[in-house]
Amino acid sequence: MIPRFTRKEMADIWEPENRFRLWLEVEIAACEAQAQLGVIPKDAPAKIRKKANFNVARIDEIEREVKHDVIAFLTSVAEFVGKESRFIHVGMTSSDVIDTAFALQLGQASDLIIAGLDKVLVALKRRAAEHKNTLCIGRSHGIHAEPTSFGLKLAGHYAAFLRCKHRMIAAKAEVSTCAISGAVGTFATIDPRVETYVAKKLGLKAESVSTQVIPRDRHAVFFSTLGVIGACVENLATEIRHLQRTEVREAEEFFSPGQKGSSAMPHKRNPVLSENLTGLARLMRSSVTPALENVALWHERDISHSSVERVIAPDTTIVTDFALHRLAGIIDKLLIYPDRMMQNLESMKGLVFSQAMLLALADSGMSREDAYRVVQGNAMQVWEGKGDFKSLLVADPAVKKALKPADLDKVFNYARYTKHTGKIVDRALKAA
Repeated sequence: MIPRFTRKEMADIWEPENRFRLWLEVEIAACEAQAQLGVIPKDAPAKIRKKANFNVARIDEIEREVKHDVIAFLTSVAEFVGKESRFIHVGMTSSDVIDTAFALQLGQASDLIIAGLDKVLVALKRRAAEHKNTLCIGRSHGIHAEPTSFGLKLAGHYAAFLRCKHRMIAAKAEVSTCAISGAVGTFATIDPRVETYVAKKLGLKAESVSTQVIPRDRHAVFFSTLGVIGACVENLATEIRHLQRTEVREAEEFFSPGQKGSSAMPHKRNPVLSENLTGLARLMRSSVTPALENVALWHERDISHSSVERVIAPDTTIVTDFALHRLAGIIDKLLIYPDRMMQNLESMKGLVFSQAMLLALADSGMSREDAYRVVQGNAMQVWEGKGDFKSLLVADPAVKKALKPADLDKVFNYARYTKHTGKIVDRALKAA
């Protein structure tokens, strides 16, 4: 059963109708090449194409008896084509059809995933540019570190998803190969020129060595790429979840009129969409290990990979497609609170300037070790609720000796943290 969140365009790629239609295209293209080489009559491909069709229910019925999907498919096609059906699948093996068509399905799925990545990139680009100078606290280990800009935070995610797009384009190219090489890949029963023709006709590359299947390291790269996309989705979703926490509340998911956050607590506004994406990212990554394990097949071919791919190909591409569109919607409507960001930034009473203070004391001639001791000593008093950082420093004899009041004013200045952020954001957003 297809999950209810599925976007139909992606789901349709994995429906039997599309799979068998692609199988038929592979078979007919091979017939055209065979006719050019004189292996089958010149007029056979045109006659086959005119009559060729299949019936999914009939294929299922035949497969229940013969226990072989390609044979069932060919039998159904033969019932439509008639006597010319004897020219279909000449010298070919099942994997020639299945693997080549699978490459086409993965290519179709790739195009939709790339479109989803583009949608995320558009949303991130707009919001990053909008907030490239919006001051907020940067955190390390979840603890206040130094000021940054919210636009720079988003630009980092933009850069990550742009890398994902480049990887996805490369992954599509990686799996877009054709194998029409016959049993164990020797071309003993079919001319290599058939493979060349079919590859060109279908927009694929001929596989250099296909044994009897297309090597699964290619597919491992594809699913690993989806796994990395999942990791990037979760990275941004986790950031949003943290920012929406009541104690932080610097940003939150859009809460629509009439929406309810809890069956018990009417006040609740929860980051449910981001939490949903965190879970979906786990599914996206879950296909990576099976795909890697599919690489090791027995000798020239076994079908241990087949059952795995029948699950991970539709499931992972469908989930990835949905996740990207959901993420784009979250970013597009994300509620951002600059005033709250400033409140949080100032909540530690100036401690965010500790490094700037350390550097100023060191520049005055104080040793780094002594400067660190002075700054940390005053900072710990702030942590313990004994005052604000600047006031404590102004009263410290060691600081008085090293710096003038005007020097302290230069230290406690937010402008130092945003002087380059706009340029960094612009550089990231222009990278595409």
